[in-house]
Amino acid sequence: MTTAPFMPKATAKWLIDNTTLTFDQIAAFCQMHPLEIQGIADGEVATSIQPNDPIKAGELTKEEIEKCEADESLKLNMNISAVEFVAKKRKGARYTPVARRQDKPDAIAWLLKHHPELVDSQIVKLVGTTKKTIESIRSRTYWNINNLSPRDPVLLGLCTQTALNNTVEKAKKKDIAV
Repeated sequence: MTTAPFMPKATAKWLIDNTTLTFDQIAAFCQMHPLEIQGIADGEVATSIQPNDPIKAGELTKEEIEKCEADESLKLNMNISAVEFVAKKRKGARYTPVARRQDKPDAIAWLLKHHPELVDSQIVKLVGTTKKTIESIRSRTYWNINNLSPRDPVLLGLCTQTALNNTVEKAKKKDIAV
């Protein structure tokens, strides 16, 4: 089982600078597109990002890198301890950058429009908002309701497509059971 490294662009930058791995191998490990890896190598993408050594971070072993450098058909596998660390469920609220906070009401409006089966607690977890905000948008008493434009929370970067799909699937199963 492999997951993305803790800081994919920084890790990709280190792998490009310090190994002879192919762009496809690096892209597969970092869960990025090979063209984005090409852009990092050309200095067009992630120019201000500091490289992150995946060996020091415990994501990869030196032996794994050497094995994949020798055989281009192999894919990098994350170190087992790092997979277990990443797989642990996070607790507590997640941080939303200031620049994305104003997008939350648009995401809520989109979820209410396209997935009415979702309950408020599921929307709270997906978007990181409050039940009061959801209720005010649902009842159209939100202070800025006229300027809301429903936008996909995945495209806004407020949640992942996997998390949205899983939540919608759970909500549909509850609807069927009731």
